[in-house]
Amino acid sequence: MSQDILDAVVIGGGLVGGLTALLLAQGGVEVTVLDAAPVLDEQSVLSVSNPRVLALSQATIHLLKTAKVWEGLKRQMPYSGMQVWNKNGYGEINFGQSSELTPVPEQTLGSMVEPSILNLAIQQQLLEQIHDYRTQVKVVRVERGVGVWHIVLADGTELRTKLLIGADGANSFVRDQAFIELDVLDYQQAGLTCAIRTREPNLHVARQIFLETGPLAYLPMAGLNAAENGYWQSIVWTLPDDFAEEYAALSDEAFCQLITEQSHHMLGGVVEATSRVRFPLKARAAKRYIAEGLALVGDAAHVIHPLAGQGVNIGCLDAAVLCDVLLHDLKRGVWAHEQTLKRYEHQRKGQNDAMMHSMSIIGWTETAQIFPVVWARNFALKQVEQYEILKDTFMAQANGLSSLSHTRYAIS
Repeated sequence: MSQDILDAVVIGGGLVGGLTALLLAQGGVEVTVLDAAPVLDEQSVLSVSNPRVLALSQATIHLLKTAKVWEGLKRQMPYSGMQVWNKNGYGEINFGQSSELTPVPEQTLGSMVEPSILNLAIQQQLLEQIHDYRTQVKVVRVERGVGVWHIVLADGTELRTKLLIGADGANSFVRDQAFIELDVLDYQQAGLTCAIRTREPNLHVARQIFLETGPLAYLPMAGLNAAENGYWQSIVWTLPDDFAEEYAALSDEAFCQLITEQSHHMLGGVVEATSRVRFPLKARAAKRYIAEGLALVGDAAHVIHPLAGQGVNIGCLDAAVLCDVLLHDLKRGVWAHEQTLKRYEHQRKGQNDAMMHSMSIIGWTETAQIFPVVWARNFALKQVEQYEILKDTFMAQANGLSSLSHTRYAIS
């Protein structure tokens, strides 16, 4: 049993947990990271194309560059344009521009990265920068002691820490052990995702069409070889549960035909599709992000509808704000004080809850067939497309940079 009291323990070594640990380490904090995953084999990761991608915002990319993760990415696809429209409506919004060539950084709106590729780059930096990074670790008990948190591992090891950070996902063990309650909204929908190859190139544009059944997103993704680069997209199709089950069971040929028809032959139609993955859609919001000596970040604190692809990005903003307030107070000789953690919760919880509810509302309005709702959504799309100030407002919210403006990670 260890008698040392650690400054900080991060449970979860994925994107948000890894980023949190790396930013704290850069600020001079000795961090212990407990990761359930094994050390990844680079060759194995790179040889397989993941059917799902994460849409990383400009703010997230900036944070990954700050943590020295970005340059280690082996594969990613920048996008310079976005197109959103209704299949049976008249409204359409276009952001940015298409590009036949790889867009220069000044033109990019963000980048699409496979989770496996991102996890590999994060882990490589954790191995390099974090002295106490432990893989294949199972945490079996977490409990509050006098001024510390006790963490018991499956092998009997016990750790004590002044600050425990839960970054262990939507089914967070840390959250449960801290007795933090969760609000859950079941959409009675499922997400269907796979990779597809289209006849025409995507021109570095992310596309989303709102169908009667739910939104269908085409997200540009990098191919395994240069010849197919630009023709592969990761799709995320939000569907009622019964539709998702039916579509997941279709043959590849029937599914390609269905997607082609539903998307109005977007990008010339679909010629190939990988195996489909179906997952339930539920919004989750922790009633508190903090307890004494404890903070939740990322999916452990919130899970939102994938409609705008912002879940991973708001998790990274959690990491940035938490590290900023902690490092600010560390300079004053204070560590993990209750007021410090409250500042983190105050800055992030309201924004995240608002994002969650707005995605729920947009999802409902875009599938509703009631005439006043149909008219209102078409009118709204037209107004946004017509007025640049509205488009700029949407883009400012999406890129996440405003949330960094008052932190040490602001872009000057």
